[in-house]
Amino acid sequence: MTSITPRPYVRWALPALLALQLALLAGCSSQASSKCYAKALPTRGEGGLAWGASENIARHKSLEYCARYASRSGGTPDTCKVVLAQCK
Repeated sequence: MTSITPRPYVRWALPALLALQLALLAGCSSQASSKCYAKALPTRGEGGLAWGASENIARHKSLEYCARYASRSGGTPDTCKVVLAQCK
């Protein structure tokens, strides 16, 4: 009599798929409150784009990111200015 042995991936396939689905849903749900965005650019170097619950939060975060990225890329972090800010 022959017995059928389940394949090794069958045991973890369903839990892995459920975990993936939950992770994707969690990632999407965090952006539901971030409907506003802002972009800040320095005169030289890389700028920063940020999302936030309000336009002011997005502006503040984009200025912080701009200063960080500008200094890393050899730019001028003190010259960062918000060039675009809006809410969807």
